[in-house]
Amino acid sequence: MLKRWIRRGTEVLYRNPWWTYKRDAFEIPGGVTGEYHYVHTNGSSMVVPVRADGRVILVRQYRYLCDRESLEFPAGSVKDGHSYRQTAQLEMAEETGFHADVLEEVGAFNPYNGVTDEMCRVYVATGLRPAEARPDETEEFERVALTPSDVEAMIEAGTLWDGMTLATWMLARKRVRALAGPDGPAP
Repeated sequence: MLKRWIRRGTEVLYRNPWWTYKRDAFEIPGGVTGEYHYVHTNGSSMVVPVRADGRVILVRQYRYLCDRESLEFPAGSVKDGHSYRQTAQLEMAEETGFHADVLEEVGAFNPYNGVTDEMCRVYVATGLRPAEARPDETEEFERVALTPSDVEAMIEAGTLWDGMTLATWMLARKRVRALAGPDGPAP
């Protein structure tokens, strides 16, 4: 069994509306001590909205740090007082203009376990109905509907490159294909 580290203290170094930068003092059994810097969040939710025709909705947006556009499933950080499920519904409405009658949780993952304690819960959304889209003032979205086969072809081509979207697709694709088949429902 691997040695578990012991947290000896935590200090908040910086906080903003989205995350908190922390530094822990730790000790490894045997006496080795050190500092560990990381980003703490309340978690996040990512949603794969599935239309009645079997296509999934993604959003294209500009990503400042990479200075390029990215095609992603709708997602967002869990805010204080909200649940993962509430976050999934709110982010999907904000980014796609749809609410879901059914949100099925299909898995969870950590997007970068050496840097953040964040856990992202993944949902497949069905029974979509129109909602008012209200992006934040820093957000601009272009909605894109793709078949499951289109998503996989874009992954293979490297045009769909967002890590959280790639992880989400791995967790959701079996359920999406069960709902709609590789290219939507049969005629």
